[in-house]
Amino acid sequence: MQASLKAIPFSFHRPPRFYYLLSSHSLSPFRLTSPSPFSSSSASSQWFGFLRDAISSSDLRLGKCTHARILTSEENPERFLINNLITMYSKCGSLNYARRVFDKMPERDLVSWNSILAAYAQSSEHVIDSTEEGFVLFRSLRQNVVFTSRMTLAPLLKLCLCSGYVWASEAVHGYACKIGLDSDEFVAGALVNIYLKFGMVKEGRVLFEEMRERDVVLWNLMLKAYLDMGFKEEAVKLSSAFHRSGLYPNGITLRLLDRVSGDASEGGQVNGNDASEIRSKNQILTKYLQGSQYSCLLQCFADMVESNLECDSVTFVLVLATAVRLDSLALGKQVHSMALKLGFDLMLTVANSLINMYCKLRKVGLARTVFNCMNERDLISWNSVISGFAKSGLEVEAVCLFMELLRCGLTPDHYTITSVLKATSSLSLNKQVHVHAIKTNNVGDSFVSTALIDAYSRNKCMKEAEVLFSRNSFDLVACNAMMSGYTQSNDGDKTLKLFALMHKQGDRSDDFTLATVLKTCGSLFAMNQGKQVHAYAIKSGYDLDLWVSSGVLDMYVKCGDMKAAHFAFNCIPVPDDVAWTTMISGCIENGEEERAFHVYSQMRLMGVLPDEFTIATLAKASSCLTALEQGRQIHANALKLNCSGDPFVGTSLVDMYAKCGSIDDAYSLFKRIEMRNIAAWNAMLVGLAQHGEGKEALQLFEQMRSLGIKPDKVTFIGVLSACSHSGLVSEAYKQIKSMDRDYGIKPEIEHYSCLADALGRAGLVREAEKLIESMSLEASASMYRALLAACRVQGDTETGKRVATKLLELEPSDSSAYVLLSNMYAAASKWTEVKLARTMMRGQNVKKDPGFSWIEVKNKIHLFVVDDRSNPQAELIYEKVRDVIRDIKQEGYVPETDYTLVDVEEEEKERALYYHSEKLAVAFGLMSTPPATPIRVIKNLRVCGDCHNAMKYIAKVYGREIVLRDANRFHRFKDGKCSCGDFW
Repeated sequence: MQASLKAIPFSFHRPPRFYYLLSSHSLSPFRLTSPSPFSSSSASSQWFGFLRDAISSSDLRLGKCTHARILTSEENPERFLINNLITMYSKCGSLNYARRVFDKMPERDLVSWNSILAAYAQSSEHVIDSTEEGFVLFRSLRQNVVFTSRMTLAPLLKLCLCSGYVWASEAVHGYACKIGLDSDEFVAGALVNIYLKFGMVKEGRVLFEEMRERDVVLWNLMLKAYLDMGFKEEAVKLSSAFHRSGLYPNGITLRLLDRVSGDASEGGQVNGNDASEIRSKNQILTKYLQGSQYSCLLQCFADMVESNLECDSVTFVLVLATAVRLDSLALGKQVHSMALKLGFDLMLTVANSLINMYCKLRKVGLARTVFNCMNERDLISWNSVISGFAKSGLEVEAVCLFMELLRCGLTPDHYTITSVLKATSSLSLNKQVHVHAIKTNNVGDSFVSTALIDAYSRNKCMKEAEVLFSRNSFDLVACNAMMSGYTQSNDGDKTLKLFALMHKQGDRSDDFTLATVLKTCGSLFAMNQGKQVHAYAIKSGYDLDLWVSSGVLDMYVKCGDMKAAHFAFNCIPVPDDVAWTTMISGCIENGEEERAFHVYSQMRLMGVLPDEFTIATLAKASSCLTALEQGRQIHANALKLNCSGDPFVGTSLVDMYAKCGSIDDAYSLFKRIEMRNIAAWNAMLVGLAQHGEGKEALQLFEQMRSLGIKPDKVTFIGVLSACSHSGLVSEAYKQIKSMDRDYGIKPEIEHYSCLADALGRAGLVREAEKLIESMSLEASASMYRALLAACRVQGDTETGKRVATKLLELEPSDSSAYVLLSNMYAAASKWTEVKLARTMMRGQNVKKDPGFSWIEVKNKIHLFVVDDRSNPQAELIYEKVRDVIRDIKQEGYVPETDYTLVDVEEEEKERALYYHSEKLAVAFGLMSTPPATPIRVIKNLRVCGDCHNAMKYIAKVYGREIVLRDANRFHRFKDGKCSCGDFW
């Protein structure tokens, strides 16, 4: 049935048989009963098609027939169909029938009231009495329905216009303000139209200026009103403002602009017989511009030029707008040249369009040149060039122009103030502009107030921002500015509270809101709130926005949930370099350094080029893994991408080479960095200190001071660490005194730790103990741990016992305290005390960290533990160890069995020393790497004395450089010597 009905051409003449089928039952079309909840929805949709067709063709006969069949086939018609019946009778010009249907409705909703009001509004154009009845009906609506909508106000405003009653229009305006619809684009536009039709141009202009979105029709209404009232000057200013608005004129606009320009020949303005043809061409250009048919527009313009048809100011405005749309500076300059040739550059509207074009194409210098050559300037001219400088980051130039505007005697408007506030970053300047906004009565404007909030927020002056925020009713932009300010001021709790308040009030957020709140959640480690914001972003459709999705990713990364971070990253359709770098950085921050390189490989496969931050982050990953070869590849990528000269990248690479054991490469790269910041000097100082190059570190420090670079806290940590690793106790005392005396830097616990470590390594354990006890700062566990290690080296069991007791008071579960104490007793052959220490350790359920060493060969990590035989080449490795021990014994190596911390026979002690993890790793390196290449081994614990001694002999006998990094420092063995000078 429904399919066959659709085939009937309802919009055309109906055959008599068709109407007979619909009207075969002679029924009163007003027998309406309460709609049943079990009404047939299929039947409703069937009759709805007929009603829609009757409405579109204004076919009253078809509508009546359909009404009759509805009553025949449906005992209780749905309210939906009844509402459409009212609309049908209204559109077909039968107000009486529409009202009878409405009056007989058992239940009415807002749509019912809106439909009947629309019927009266339509009838009021022809029947005067309909207006009064419409107002009476609206009063009845107010008594029966609590909430109304813009669809209610639309017919009501039409009734006001037809009535000619100013008081009625003002009453409806007040009602719109009361229910919050005064800012609605449709309602505000209708009110502007009414005021202008009543000759209340001033009231209409106030509403017009308050509207955020204004279409071409509204601009046309305002222009026509000014022209009809004879306000030529205001019309000229408004036309200039229209050109600056970014909207494109239609045919009506062009005719109005012609009226503004007049028929004078000013600046080459055409007259006579060509005027109508130019107007026609401009209309064609406008259609092309509105339809984004830029090539057609330019061809039409070229035809005008070739046919010697002179252009007018509107033509130039349209073509300059096209240059902006195409982002074509070349086209803009050509049009400018033509305007100069014809003298149109002197016309205000054209000059303003040229300024606008150059500013939007990021050529503010050319915009300023046009501005300087103008014979006449209006406020639009000043605002355009000030805004252009502000958006280009030229703060000083924008402020200077603002001052020049004031000296010329012009009064800035809200747009001027807003542009200047965006340009000024200085708090004092912002306050001065604020004062000026108050003086010129612009501070009440919502744009100005929001710009002031943003300016104060950027300067972290949240109290001033809060005062402004509380005094006014602000929109989303103001809320975003407040939340951004709270986040920048490290007051994230207020950001979350404001967001919750917005959500509670039903205010819709945008991408900036969500990105700001997600950043706050990440900084506060508030993952539960972050998940809620993520869910809200998905619900509101912002989860695919790159800015928001990157914020979600960053939030999960900072909160340490890498599983959720990986999921969020995979949901980003096309990640940019920021998202990729965030993912890489997150892997590193959460201990997934190897995965960071995997993500980087995917990034390159996707064709995304890394930036400086990506390279620096990957260099950090190489440092964490001590993966020198990976680090070298990252350095090569930095060279290819021409970012190795970036101070941030250079510093990260210096740090990477130092931490991967290649201090020579680090120093060489450091010397090539042209712009060295304090971070680069610190990285090199700490690197030299860790490698035992104390004298070189101190020389570098003196060089740094001679260049006038002021050291910071980190610098002195590097200097004191160099003194510690090199046994320069007096120098350490000298530097720690110099900190406060010469640079005003108060020594912190890290600096005293370095001094205590220097004393301990020099054998002055009692003095180190006194230093710790005399400090005003509370000693850290690391200080006691370092001193306990010194007691073990010096064999001072008495001091060691006291230090161990204090260490265990701070960290009862610290395995290193028990191990160092046990080893100290074992070295002194106090086996009873050894058993006691180990029993205490078991009683506290503390487990010793296993010692292991690893070596990277051909981009693969090989791990070894003492007496390890898990490696597939275990037999060959152990055979190589035996060969190495034999060779170095011939050179003079004698096993130091004191480092075998178990009570066994001497021969068994020697055998236990041979297969320490670092010896196994070095033996594997000798087997697996080419001759004369350095062997780099990392150990998680402190290297034992016997292994340290053996490495010196291995380096000499086999002519290899061995770099061994233990828990404390680097050891560089070469030609039978170690860089630490046997002081570690």
